[in-house]
Amino acid sequence: MSWDFFVPVCVGDLVKTGGINQYVVQDVVPPKQLPPYLSKFKAALRSHGPLCVLEHFDTGYSVLQHYNSVELGVKEDMLELLVQVVSGLAAALPSLLVSVSVTAAERKEKLNAVKMSVYLLCKLTETLESDSYRQSIITAPGKGGKKGKAGEGLLQWDSEREKVLQALVQLLQLDIRSLWSLSLVEEEFISCVTCCCYKLLENPTISHVKSKPTRDCIIHLLGVLIKKYNHLLGASVKVIQLLQHFEQLSSVFAQAVSVWSTEYGVRAIIGEVIREIGQKSSEELAREGSGVKAFATFLSELGTLVPELMIPNISVLITHLEGESHTMRVAVCEVLGEMLVRVLCGDGLDESGKADRDRFFDTLQEHLHDTHSHVRARVLQVYTRIVNSKALPLCRYSEVMELAVGRLMDKSINAVKSAIQLLAAFIAHNPYSCKLSSADLKKPLEKETAKLREMKEKLQGKAPVAVIKASELWAAMEPELLVTVRTELEPTSEAENEQQEDNGRDVEEEKEEEDDRATAVKIAQYLRVNKYRNAVRLCIKAHSCFPESGMFASLSTLTPETLMNTLALIFKGSDEDNSELSQNLPPTPQKEGEKEGEDGELKKQEMLVQYLKDTETFALQVERAISVINTMLYWKTTSVVQEAVQFCVTVCEFSVANSVSGVRKMLPLVWSTDAAIKDAVVQAYRRLYLNPQGDTVRTKAQTLVDSLSELMVDASLGTIQCLEEIVQEFFGSSSNLQSTVVQVLWERFTGKRETSGLNRRAAVLLLGMAARAEREVVLSNLDTLCSVALGEKVTEDFLLARDTAITICSITDHVRQSKGAPFRLPQDHQLFTCLTQAVAEGVVMEDPYWQGFMEQAVRLIYFMAESPDQLCSRLLQRSARLLLDQIAEGGEINKDASQMQDGSQESNEQGEQVNCVCLAQLLALCGCVAFWQVSHLERSVSAELRRRRGETEEREEKEKGPSNKAKQAANESAMEEELGLIGASAEDTEAELIRKICETELLAEENLLCAFLPLLVRVCSSPGRYSHPQLTTAACLALSQYMMISPSACEENIRLMFTVLERSTLPVVRANAIIALGDLTVRFPNILEPWTQNLYARLSDEVPSVRQTAVTVLTQLVLKDVLKVKGQVSEVAVLLIDPEPHITSLALNFFNELASKDNAIYNLLPDIISRLSDPERGIPSDNFNTIMKQLFSYITKERQTESLVEKLCQRFRTAKTERQWCDVAMSLSLLSMCERGFKRLQECWECYSDKLTEPGVYQPLLSITAKLRRGAKPQFKAQIDEFEKRLTAVHTRGLENVESPEMDEENQKQGGPSERTVAQTPLGTKGRTRTKRGQSKPSVSNRGDDSFVTPQRTRKSKKPVVTFSSDEEEDEEDAVMAESETPKVTTPIARTSRRARLRN
Repeated sequence: MSWDFFVPVCVGDLVKTGGINQYVVQDVVPPKQLPPYLSKFKAALRSHGPLCVLEHFDTGYSVLQHYNSVELGVKEDMLELLVQVVSGLAAALPSLLVSVSVTAAERKEKLNAVKMSVYLLCKLTETLESDSYRQSIITAPGKGGKKGKAGEGLLQWDSEREKVLQALVQLLQLDIRSLWSLSLVEEEFISCVTCCCYKLLENPTISHVKSKPTRDCIIHLLGVLIKKYNHLLGASVKVIQLLQHFEQLSSVFAQAVSVWSTEYGVRAIIGEVIREIGQKSSEELAREGSGVKAFATFLSELGTLVPELMIPNISVLITHLEGESHTMRVAVCEVLGEMLVRVLCGDGLDESGKADRDRFFDTLQEHLHDTHSHVRARVLQVYTRIVNSKALPLCRYSEVMELAVGRLMDKSINAVKSAIQLLAAFIAHNPYSCKLSSADLKKPLEKETAKLREMKEKLQGKAPVAVIKASELWAAMEPELLVTVRTELEPTSEAENEQQEDNGRDVEEEKEEEDDRATAVKIAQYLRVNKYRNAVRLCIKAHSCFPESGMFASLSTLTPETLMNTLALIFKGSDEDNSELSQNLPPTPQKEGEKEGEDGELKKQEMLVQYLKDTETFALQVERAISVINTMLYWKTTSVVQEAVQFCVTVCEFSVANSVSGVRKMLPLVWSTDAAIKDAVVQAYRRLYLNPQGDTVRTKAQTLVDSLSELMVDASLGTIQCLEEIVQEFFGSSSNLQSTVVQVLWERFTGKRETSGLNRRAAVLLLGMAARAEREVVLSNLDTLCSVALGEKVTEDFLLARDTAITICSITDHVRQSKGAPFRLPQDHQLFTCLTQAVAEGVVMEDPYWQGFMEQAVRLIYFMAESPDQLCSRLLQRSARLLLDQIAEGGEINKDASQMQDGSQESNEQGEQVNCVCLAQLLALCGCVAFWQVSHLERSVSAELRRRRGETEEREEKEKGPSNKAKQAANESAMEEELGLIGASAEDTEAELIRKICETELLAEENLLCAFLPLLVRVCSSPGRYSHPQLTTAACLALSQYMMISPSACEENIRLMFTVLERSTLPVVRANAIIALGDLTVRFPNILEPWTQNLYARLSDEVPSVRQTAVTVLTQLVLKDVLKVKGQVSEVAVLLIDPEPHITSLALNFFNELASKDNAIYNLLPDIISRLSDPERGIPSDNFNTIMKQLFSYITKERQTESLVEKLCQRFRTAKTERQWCDVAMSLSLLSMCERGFKRLQECWECYSDKLTEPGVYQPLLSITAKLRRGAKPQFKAQIDEFEKRLTAVHTRGLENVESPEMDEENQKQGGPSERTVAQTPLGTKGRTRTKRGQSKPSVSNRGDDSFVTPQRTRKSKKPVVTFSSDEEEDEEDAVMAESETPKVTTPIARTSRRARLRN
């Protein structure tokens, strides 16, 4: 073979004349003639094998050249042939490659065949890929659309693509480099294959699951090219380029790089790619289309796959943490997290690993305070993964926990949710204790700390002075000793010589009795006590005394060096002398082993104390987090509420202190309108309480009852109502625990198993909740309930009796809201016998829990008894008789009036006494009966009348013969109309009947209720005579319940009730009166309407509980449109600055709800400002600003702002004091001013220009210009600047100086504001006219409170004067609300029909 095949850059290059021996395509076959040539190609392949491509290359080239004209079948045939050729070469080449006797011609022939076949296959694959992608866009299936032939080709191509890649992998896995000279594979050949691979990767569906086989083949093919064919640098560059343009490839390339670095061992690829990404600048990443998202996802997924291989290159990525791209910061933090979880964890790290770990943790902690919320949220999620994997070092728990609690205050919802998840993970995986309670940990910590202190003191007492080695002591004394030695060896004076001789004689006498070792010990002792001179002299003399001693032998030549060496040897001692010398040293206090043991115990105790301290710190942080997260249960963001609910469940499972508070607080969310929140709460309670653990069904049932009972202990009424919803759902489901749970509850209630009173009450309430789902639970055991809770021992436990009555009520029609015949029991039923007896006996007892039982008992009688009015009438008679009997007995026993108890008051002239508590209980019973009698008439009797009427009409319809049907069909519409009228008329008749009964019969003289009304009025109107708090409270409450009976009863006593409201000294009476008057306002709005101002007056009551009650009642009345919203709302606005936070939140809630009504706050604002800025109110300016800032936050519409600007400017003219001017100016500055509002402010210049000399007016208006200047357009900014100059000029020089004739001329020359002001005056007039129209509306009133009285009602019925009698000597008339103080009826409120109220 005389030619060589060179892989061309372009397809067209092969038909051009090339260099010497270069292959050139000779015959480009036309498209229509290709099928015969393909047949020849097939035949040659069968006969000659894959080398036939050398002869038929032009056929394949012709298919590429005429691709767009060639039929699909020809393309598919050519692809199949080329795949067979490449596969054939892959099968034939191994024998050739290992052979040593291959000629150059054969090698050349095989090489050309490989190049030709691979080139044709890759180019055809690229072209088919482009065509299939184009067809997938064009022939995307629409509604009812069908794919054509191209679509079929596309489907075939998807299945064929994998075969192409497998053939190429088989071929290139062989070591075909030996076919090239010097094994240097040309770059063009490699590029041909890699370009095909990268082209396939550009397909948008390559990352889908269905493309996994193709994706894996491409990754392996590129891996072979990188490892064997030097494609490393090219691959790293191409990865970066493709990531930049194809975001979907991030996960594909993460997998690819992971495979290349692990399976193919090319770890350098990670370094190259990461280096390329690390070198991207912030400016480059900030540009659109920079691929920053793809880079970030790639890094995150690569960190997940091979974190250990990224550690050497992480320093390159760390630089991005300082960059502006928050996406890259997130990716780097996630990579750090993966490294910490999977590589840098555990106790087996070396020093370098620990340093890296600490550095990475420090970096993550810094980015918990990142400027971008997304980064903060993701870092919190990274920490959650670290904690869940138990990879967080114990020493960092407290620090990270504190940061997580701080993130609960984050402005970002995602960050808050992530912080809650992290805290839940901390609790679930905490290394401290399964039960976290700082209170429980306090005592053990104090005990162990005291024990540690004792151990330290004991050890310090025993331990000697710190032991220092002899060599260390010698080193310390050596310089000073050397000076002494030199001094001793120097010539001395005669006197010194004599003294030296004397000392020498002393030493010599001492040494005569000792040997050389004793002398050495003596020298050492001298040295230890710093007697260096004596030690030196003794050492010198010792040589003369013991010349044969080896210890002093070196002193034969007496020099400083030899003397120092001898002293050092004596002091430090040799190894063999240590044992003997130690016998002469002072004894050690303890043995070394004992010392080590005590040190070990001390270390253990220190570790225990530190552990307890860390646990306590952790528990305190958890408790702090609980208090914050509990407030999130009522956020508006559903996802945050769900996370908070899950957190409450987690902390409850770990018995954290105060965890039950959160569980109880989330209970009302079962009524949430958001299905997701309601489901989360139900699932939480099911997990905590309704899925008990246990071996047997009985054990599970007992656990369930225990947990529910614990939740109900000290629970409020609202909590119990919410719990009913969940328990009812449990009993409504098909659980195998239901019957066993009911059995356990009955055992607890009846006392078969010993249990506390609280648990018995919880059991009976839970039975009532179960009865809502299944009535028979209670109905079949009524006798048991009566005998156990309402029997002979009922007076011992009125709380159990009360809860029993509540439980029995759960089976009544009113609670179950059942339709059909009413379910009632006869009057002589055991239940009512027990109830009436218990109530009557309790009247003459002073039991604080009787009243709660009485209210539930009367309610139950009216719900379940036949003719309950007769039962209650007998009950009142019996109770009154018992009380009279008690009075009579008391009169016989205590004849002396001076011996009266404090709890008794004089009741009649004969000196008989009545117990005030018992009288209060009787009056409470009267009021309760009156209330439920009215309710019974308007609900039960009315409903029964309607039901009977409906049955009658239905029966009449059935009795009509079939002959009337045709006639009825003919006049159907007329009949329907008539029937509707008849129905309405019948309902009105029934309502009128009930109203007449209430008006004429309930308080008639023959009715027992009437007998108690004078007593109630007397007690309420004589607070001096009847001063007992309980009696006063009960009487006022009962009187209000009597007033609910009829309008006449309400009118007769309304003045007395308001007198009690204003002048009672008892806060509870005033609070009860507000609630009662609120109910009366709903029932009789026309009667109560003139007294509205008196209701608002209670908002300024000195007692917080009364203010709280007042704002709650008024909120309900206003938001339900029962009360007209007038200027008195300013009293509610004052509560926005109330010292009690709860009252402030109620007032804020009032305005939040009021803001949802159209223009309500906008209409009220001028009046509120006038009232609050009134000098007589005396509200400080800071408080005024706080209130107005909140109220103006509800003004969001431009038109409202514009109108308010005009109205407020007009107020400058009517304001009389400087304080009022300042308040109006401040109100203007609080508005979110717009351009139109600013123009209106300019138009109203005349209203406030004369007041600008006041700083309190000038500064707020100046702040308006500062706000408007931000982001204003140049033209508008010029107007603002001009207005500001005008403001400043008037403020500094005065209005008369600024608007002088000279100024006018100057303004005219400069086109100043004078002309514009004159021209705009008509607009201001127009605005004022519109304001007057607005003032004529009844909802906005600028009049004072004194103008509230209107002419008196025409009815001239003389009202009895109600007086207060007091024990003090004072005028009775002082206690009476004068006739002039009584409001008169103003605008009547349209009364809703009786039928509509009955329906409600």
